[in-house]
Amino acid sequence: MAKLTGKVLIAQGGGPTAVINQSLVGAVLESRKFFEVTRVYGATNGVRGIINEDFLDLSQETTHNLEQVAMTPSSALLSTRDKPDDAYCREIFKVCQAHDVRYFFYIGGNDSADTVRIVNSNAEGAGYDMRCIHIPKTVDNDLVINDHTPGFGSAARYVAQAFMGYNLDNRALPGVFIGIVMGRNAGFLTASATLGRKYEDDGPHHVYVPERPFSEEQFLGDVKATMEKHGRCLVAVSEGVMDKDGKPFMIRLSGSSEADAHGNLQLSGSGALGDMLSDLVKEKLKIKRVRADTLGYAQRSYLGVVSDVDAHEAREVGEKAAQFAIWHDQDGSITIQRTGNYSVDYRLVALEEIAAKTKRMPKEFLSLAGNDTTWDFYNYGRPLLGSGFPNVHRIRAPKVARILKNGK
Repeated sequence: MAKLTGKVLIAQGGGPTAVINQSLVGAVLESRKFFEVTRVYGATNGVRGIINEDFLDLSQETTHNLEQVAMTPSSALLSTRDKPDDAYCREIFKVCQAHDVRYFFYIGGNDSADTVRIVNSNAEGAGYDMRCIHIPKTVDNDLVINDHTPGFGSAARYVAQAFMGYNLDNRALPGVFIGIVMGRNAGFLTASATLGRKYEDDGPHHVYVPERPFSEEQFLGDVKATMEKHGRCLVAVSEGVMDKDGKPFMIRLSGSSEADAHGNLQLSGSGALGDMLSDLVKEKLKIKRVRADTLGYAQRSYLGVVSDVDAHEAREVGEKAAQFAIWHDQDGSITIQRTGNYSVDYRLVALEEIAAKTKRMPKEFLSLAGNDTTWDFYNYGRPLLGSGFPNVHRIRAPKVARILKNGK
């Protein structure tokens, strides 16, 4: 059994997801089983809450209410966009030391993994025994080594269903529809728009992701060809699509260079990219019926669209964090590994292997032209959407022969 006796401290960072609270509750309930754990604290507002010592004593929360929280999307402990540097992490460590925290769990993406790495380094340098575990979370699905990440499956399910609806609408009233999906550096979520296609002419007909250079010429050519073939065109575009020089296309069009706290250029929060592409189609192709929509924050924490597979795995990565840290006395980052069709296992890897690294879509997931997904992606992504995925149907009745129009 574990040798360290003291408190557990858990925090949530970065963008919320539909299942991040499953990881929180999994870690809390599993930690409360160990006699070495004297208290389980939750920091409100992520690492900022740690610095400010804004803690909740989750040891005193009822199991029943925690289970209700687990099924509620978004970050129950609230979050932050702070990106801690070395000095910030030293303050985190000081707070942990003062409160006799011996187990630190941080739920988040690759930047959160880097925070855990630095805090762990501080503890080692001070000779303070503390186990630090990064619990994976991101709708972008861009953590290296992981087959996929908690939060992605539910967001992908939302995107797939949204585009199924867009496709039905677009078929009823044909024209060009452009849907903008989250994804700064990785196109997994945008590619998920294709996972609900059923019929040969179903959209999205084209998908544009950051992994392939985006050009106006190809985009306009694709739209024109599809309009000529189907009389309509539906496309999914990642907010982070880049030109051949690696510059975000929206920034090139708008000239804006607004950055967030992490130094990332501001891409979300407006419909600018969709409007720009819509105007481009109207101007260059002279198509009148062109519409654009930006899915926005609903992708991350939509209450009615949660993948059961995603929820179960999110719970287990939280539980495994407590087991690796308390039972096995280890530091690291929990990773999800696919072991069958479909099953997973969990492996702990060194924090340095995950921290501040970004996974991108493998080339076999994209068509040679780079404007659509492949069956390899479908086979990868479809199981993550979970059970009970909706289906669509079309009328199959035969046509009636014309009389007044003489068959014309």
